[in-house]
Formats: sequence, C-alpha cells, structure tokens
Amino acid sequence: MTGKTSLQRQLSLGLTLGLTLLWLVAVTASGLVMQRELDKALDSALEETAQRILPLAVVEILNQDSATSPQRIASLQPHDEYLTYLIRDETGAILLRSHDADQTVFGEQPRTGFVTTPTHRIYGAAAVSNTVHIEIAEPLAHRHTAMLQAVMELLLPLALLIPVSLAGVWWLVRRSLRNIVAYRDAIESRGAGDLSPVPTAALPTEIEPIAAAVNQLLEKLRRALDAERSFTANSAHELRTPLATALAQLQRLQREIPAGPLQDKTVQIEASLHGLSRLSEKLMQLAKAEGAGLVSATAQDMVPTLVFVVGEFRRATKVPLLLSVPDGRPVLSCMDQDAFAILVRNLIDNALKHGAAGKPVEISLATDGTLRVINAGAIVPADTLAQLRGRFVRSNTDASGTGLGLAIADTIASGAGAQLTLQSPATGRADGFEAIVNIIAS
Repeated sequence: MTGKTSLQRQLSLGLTLGLTLLWLVAVTASGLVMQRELDKALDSALEETAQRILPLAVVEILNQDSATSPQRIASLQPHDEYLTYLIRDETGAILLRSHDADQTVFGEQPRTGFVTTPTHRIYGAAAVSNTVHIEIAEPLAHRHTAMLQAVMELLLPLALLIPVSLAGVWWLVRRSLRNIVAYRDAIESRGAGDLSPVPTAALPTEIEPIAAAVNQLLEKLRRALDAERSFTANSAHELRTPLATALAQLQRLQREIPAGPLQDKTVQIEASLHGLSRLSEKLMQLAKAEGAGLVSATAQDMVPTLVFVVGEFRRATKVPLLLSVPDGRPVLSCMDQDAFAILVRNLIDNALKHGAAGKPVEISLATDGTLRVINAGAIVPADTLAQLRGRFVRSNTDASGTGLGLAIADTIASGAGAQLTLQSPATGRADGFEAIVNIIAS
C-alpha cells in the first residue's frame, strides 16, 4: 500500500503535535524566566539574611571571651540547613559558624558580594571597619531542585493535555470534514454506470469548485455516452426492418430462380444478411449493456431466467447443454433480469461457437451467485485471453461471430458491480475455456 493518508488523521495528529510543541516551548521560556527571577529572589534572600545576622553576630562576638575557640551555633532541632554561614575576622580566622557549615565551601579569605562556585552561591558582607566578615552559602543543587520542581509542575498538565487535545481536535476536525466525508461516500458508493450529479450541499467553499467541476464532467460524459448509445441503438433498430425485408425478398427470389450459379450467389447474400442481422442484434445488446438500469432496486431470483435462456438454446442447437442450479433454493441478485439474460446468452453463444464440436457446454449457478459457463476446446493463450474482453476481438478461430459477445458480457458485469473472469484451461481440466461471473457482487 503506497501510504494512503487520511486528512482527518493528518490534521488531528499535526494539530495535537503542534499544540504539544508550543506548550513545550512555552514551558521552556517560562522556565528560563523563572530561573532568572528565582535567582534574583534567592540572591535577595541571601543578602537580607546576611544583613540580619551580621549585627547580631558582632554583638555576640564582642561579648564572648576572646580566649575561647570559634563558637558554633547549635541547632534547636534536627533539620536540613540550606543556608550555612561563617563569620571571620580580616585574617580569615573563624569567629562564629552555623552548626552545619563546611569551611571547605568558603575561600581562604573572606570576600564581599556575590560569588558563584561549582557547588554554591555565596554572599559576603563586612562590618566594624571590615574587621568582621560574614559569608552565607546556598547549595546550587537546592536552586536546581526548586527549578526542576517548578518545571515539572508546568509539564504535569501535558500528560492530560495530549489525550484531551487529541480527542478534541479529532472531534473538531471530524465535525468540520463531515460534509466532505459524506461527499466522498456518495461518490464511492455509486456504481460505474451512475453518472447523475453528486449532491454538493453544505460543502466548504474550498471544495465547492472541485465538486462543481466533477458534476460538469459527469454531465458531459453522460451526454457523450447517451449520444453514443442512442446512435448505436437507433442504427441497430433501423437496420432490423430493412434487413428483414431484404431477407424476405431474397428468400422469395431463391424460390423463383433455377438452381445454378445464381442460386449459389443468393445463398451467399442470405448468409451475409443473416450476419448483418446478428450484428444489429449485438449492437442493440451493447447499447443495453452500456445504459443505465443494469441494477434493480430489489433482489430477484435468477434461477428461472437462467433455466429459460438455456431452454431456448436447447431448442435451437444439437450441442448438449448441461445445466446445474441449486435444488429448490433461489439465487437472489440485484442485477436486472434482462441484463442477466443478455449476459447468459452471450456467454453460452460464445461457448457454442468456439467450443469443441459436439462436446457439451456446462452452465452452473451456485448459491453464492457464481455463474460458470464452460466449454471444451484448445487452450487459449494467456496474451489472447487478456484481450478477449475488447470489442470486435476474436481468438484464432474459424467460427462465425462479431467479436462482441464477451465485450457485452464484460460491460454488463462491470455495470452491475460484478467482474467477468476468463480462464483457460477450465477449472479442474487440462483444456477448455471458462467464463465466471458472481452476480451477487452487485
């Protein structure tokens, strides 16, 4: 399958993917803005904390015994200390520290202002003529964790947004395209012989010109086919009366002239007139096959029609016709009865003309609607077999005929929604010819 695509699927998936990408872009942009604002807020918190702690620390340091070791502030209860601080003098000696402070995080000498290390963000300030310095450190991992949590909070709705958006977009696209889908179904459901205008009500303005052009094309095609069929049918009909008159006059002349060369010529003329009569009949059948009305509104039993047609041939030929039909069970089909009779006549006539002399012709109709007409004879080459549906095409044979029989049968089958299949050799045989049509396919 060369990738048949659905407009509904493409629009639904494309719009949902686009909405998802836009959401991700918005989350990314929001994250960058949030990162900048979060850094500002946390830096401000570091600075404010340092300015609050430093005066208290100065008082504590001035009141403590100068001989004591650096004082560590004890925690009231166990907790994670995100902000740690050191208070040092101008030489770097530690005067005061938070309970969880790690000296390796800070530099050898105290610094003022903001400093960023690979692991921490540090802010330093000084007091008492730069003799007391405070440095507060915050782990960068803490900031990263806070940022990640914020971004995850923004991404979390996406898990619900994607299926909801897909369902919503699918519903909207399906609703928007429902008239186009109805138009497609109207074209798809009609048979090959239906050239009536396709309803174009409520189509979008983008599709209306296409629908109008299609209807114009169908109308032109219908007129052309009607003109062709009318010419064929009228020509064949108008030929019947003069041909019948000519045959009658010729047969009367044959009785009046003596035997001899002139009598032989009249026989040849009679054969030619009979050939023209058969051709006119085939042309009328072809006009019927190409016209509308090959399908009836209700299904009908085709067994009686088949039995009647076979009976006609049995009375007109000495070749055995072996008929097989379901015993007491109808074979219902929507194919028109007259069209089915023409189809059967042409298939049987083809089998009688081109089958082996004296060999029986087998006609069968199964309960599933499969019609088979089989005749004995030499195998038809595959390249010839593929051309036999064409008009005025005949296999390599001396039998009389117009080359229209299988073309008429194929036209009727196609117009009724069925398919004519030709096989040689016949099924289960080493020779012969077989024509197969499933009349329930319509």
